[in-house]
Amino acid sequence: MRKFLKRMTGIFLCVAMAAGVYGAIPAYAEGTDTGTDIQEQAAQWPTGPAVQAASAIIMDASTGTVLYEKDADTPRYPASITKIMTTLLALENCNLDEMVHFSATAVYENEGGTSHIARDLDEEMTLEQCLYGIMLESANECSYAVAEHVGGGDYQKFIDMMNAKAAELGCTNTHFNNCNGLPDPAHVVSARDMALISREAIKNSMFRKIVGTVRYEIPPTNKHADPTPLNNHHQMISAYKGRQNLYEYCIGGKTGWTSDAGNTLVTFAEKDGMTLICVVMNCTAGGQYADTRTLFDYCFENFKLYNVAQNETRYENTNKQENTLFTEWNAFAKVEDDAQIILPAAANFLDTQTEVNYDQAGGSILGTLVYSYGGRQVGTANVVTTGAKVAEYPFGEKSGTIQKSESAKENDTSVAADSSDKTKSDAAKNDIGKKKSLSISRNKLLLAGGSVAVAIVIVLVIWFLINNHRRIWRRKNTRDRRYKTIRNNRKWNRRGGRK
Repeated sequence: MRKFLKRMTGIFLCVAMAAGVYGAIPAYAEGTDTGTDIQEQAAQWPTGPAVQAASAIIMDASTGTVLYEKDADTPRYPASITKIMTTLLALENCNLDEMVHFSATAVYENEGGTSHIARDLDEEMTLEQCLYGIMLESANECSYAVAEHVGGGDYQKFIDMMNAKAAELGCTNTHFNNCNGLPDPAHVVSARDMALISREAIKNSMFRKIVGTVRYEIPPTNKHADPTPLNNHHQMISAYKGRQNLYEYCIGGKTGWTSDAGNTLVTFAEKDGMTLICVVMNCTAGGQYADTRTLFDYCFENFKLYNVAQNETRYENTNKQENTLFTEWNAFAKVEDDAQIILPAAANFLDTQTEVNYDQAGGSILGTLVYSYGGRQVGTANVVTTGAKVAEYPFGEKSGTIQKSESAKENDTSVAADSSDKTKSDAAKNDIGKKKSLSISRNKLLLAGGSVAVAIVIVLVIWFLINNHRRIWRRKNTRDRRYKTIRNNRKWNRRGGRK
């Protein structure tokens, strides 16, 4: 009975130990949240307004966060908002003072009943003048002439460049087949893809200047003795067609219309340091402006930008947090100064979850903090080296080292400096590695604890079986000895040993 109680006690302790391993594991690592919390946060994302556009999206330019979307991935005819891509490629590949030549194809196949500024065969204008004609007056002949110029005289090469650029920017529902947006069944763009293209374009300072210009004048050319005045047709920034749609925060955009595409509109607006991109497609006349205003007002009222460097405090105290991202945060690494995230106005910065991504690591970038809220990515922030110097130990004569020549000292100083920089970089990267290694999933920890418990139980079972086998063996030996004794006695009796 006593042995039985000992075995039961051992098994009980094993179970208790396994429970202790499970209980000691934190349910969630820092920077994560429970599914319930995420669902609650998702519910806190502001409800967007209703719009009449078939497709619509509004994106924050600094973070790429989508604040509102409606059927944003359906490919649609873009009409003249196509010219944002045309202008972007021209700015990226050419100088503004290059002379653009107008071919017969550019003039005769892109005017007539389409929007144009009446250029003539063999006319020449600078690229800058052409781009103002494209973005303000939506001049199709200027767009075609620029495409030929950028493509080195090969128009199809430029179309290939447009599709390659779209793919580079992450567009998945886009195929360009011309440079100006004239009707073509093979020429389609989704609202999301158009926002990605527009976000890349607004990063270019010259693009911002052009789309934000209300009026421009092309000076006399080799074919026109008089200047050519241009007016911006986007009614949220220009009163050229009336003041009813002016929007005080608008900084530019591009209009579009064909009978197949309906009204399309890309608009950029800026308020309180927040730059937003709005794309609406397939709208009725006037609806493109009403929808855009509604979406801008909704986002400016319900969202707020946060500077990461000024608000992130979860990775600073290395003494209290063993799973911090950096060991010497203030000395070796910091969040880049201009990194931002965008959140609903009612949310708090510390409500976000973070993950460390190493895809962009290299050079001064040690890693990237990816921020999410309510299941949505709301921004990123690169963690970069500060360039801080590590204090060197004062080796010298007093410490027992051998004196060296001046040239040797200079070489040693150079080597020490290089070694110091490498040490700092390695230390910072190692600390990021610590953060990554400490972010082990709960399931892996549970598996490890369970494995330990199972191993202990197996050992106890084996121990029990061995002891039981020994007990059986002893009983068998005892029986065998008794049987042998009885058998010997019987033999002795048969031989007359007993009287």
